[in-house]
Amino acid sequence: MTQHQKRLSAPDSWPIERKTETFTVKAGAGPHGESGVPLVILLRDVLGYADSKKEARYALNQRSVLVNGDVVSDEQRPVGLFDILAFTEREEYYRVFPEAGGRLALTPIDISDANSRLGKIINKQQVSGGAIQLTLHDGANIRVNADEIDTYNPRDSLVIDNETKEIVAHFPYEEGALVTAVSGKHSGEIGEIETITVTAGSSENTVSVSTGDGQFETIEPYVVVIDENFTDDEDTADPDVTGDDVDNNADNDADDDTNTQEGNE
Repeated sequence: MTQHQKRLSAPDSWPIERKTETFTVKAGAGPHGESGVPLVILLRDVLGYADSKKEARYALNQRSVLVNGDVVSDEQRPVGLFDILAFTEREEYYRVFPEAGGRLALTPIDISDANSRLGKIINKQQVSGGAIQLTLHDGANIRVNADEIDTYNPRDSLVIDNETKEIVAHFPYEEGALVTAVSGKHSGEIGEIETITVTAGSSENTVSVSTGDGQFETIEPYVVVIDENFTDDEDTADPDVTGDDVDNNADNDADDDTNTQEGNE
């Protein structure tokens, strides 16, 4: 398997410029699959806290950068949708949230909101011992008692405490639920589900979502049920801390992303 990642073939969700250099950092093994953004890209290209991969590695070795409450020292660790990024020494906290166009952006949040993260249930199954295992969108698994088998369902959302890893809130996927689009042309839009249309055959079910400016229709996999606190985050978000920041930091890529395959070594 190649250890190099070309910018042009990087996932659309990555907040990077495509034509400034040939190569960028390849995501390591971890949550979110291929859509996860290497942590170094957020530190260097988005936030501008490091000028090179070497500087990012040094900063992470200070053990003051947390992802979902866990100290991270791997600069290639994938970070993805709804993850909580905390800089304890700077007292800065961010939630990864989709913006228009499908790119992932960092939304500033309060420290009180950084203690838990949102997860969308994508699978539910019974495991040995009779417990029910819930698989979340980032690959995490949560076990609940067998008598709760009808409580949690795929497409529901959970709020997970970052310290105890326990469920602290549950938001069912149903008409009237507050959702955000995480993919497609309506990515980043927030509204309430008006109707859920079950499609016959193998096609995805469709969802009609009402927003403050009207409504839009998309497919079920493209929406995630969220808490109303997310709308507050969007209202107070710093517009400078988004994928557009890569325009201001593109010149810093030269230390890592060269036009040869040495850019990732």
